[in-house]
Amino acid sequence: MISLILAESALELVPKELSSHQSVISHSKKLGKQPSKILLDTSWHFAAMKGLKNEIKRGRPDLVHFCILEATTIPLYKKNKIKFFIHTIDDKVIYFGENIKIPKSYHRFEGLIEKLFLEKKIESNGNLLLEIKEKSLVELIKEINPSKLIGFSRTGKKDSIEKIVSELPENSCLVVGGFQKGHFSDSVQGKVNKMFSINDESMEAHIVIARILYEYEKTIFM
Repeated sequence: MISLILAESALELVPKELSSHQSVISHSKKLGKQPSKILLDTSWHFAAMKGLKNEIKRGRPDLVHFCILEATTIPLYKKNKIKFFIHTIDDKVIYFGENIKIPKSYHRFEGLIEKLFLEKKIESNGNLLLEIKEKSLVELIKEINPSKLIGFSRTGKKDSIEKIVSELPENSCLVVGGFQKGHFSDSVQGKVNKMFSINDESMEAHIVIARILYEYEKTIFM
């Protein structure tokens, strides 16, 4: 079994320092929610986010939604051959129960994640579906205790997905950035055993995930 971490993901509630900005207030009124209880989204909160720390890596919950769907709608996940985690830009970790189905509709996904941030757990019929905890990426890696930690970045060593996957030892952990622009922080890069690039040009995170997991799936089921 391998683990996959979507790291430093652009998924968070509107931070306190932005909750009084007019663009945030206007959007929250349309949703009928308090500003502090909605997801930060650059599509709506672009003006408010100007000058925010790590601005280019934040406010893209739609990107994270794509990544979750890529990772949890495939045989590898449905047959419990992979563990999937989301680490957020503000150091929270989302845990996924077995065989859960994330809404394909973004609006339903948005409501689900907002509820998760506020209630910390989502359960159904006594089964834990999602849970979020205050935890850094370093702490999560220590918890997983992988045999090897492999990162994927445009700045990494160029290699083919087939070769990378064929050389993965058991209990490996793969790390993909859950943000739209920029690079991993120094703390992430310092923990990775090897950093690879699978294309000459920058690729969106959900495409990287889809290609890597498909190749790994082939080694398991084909």
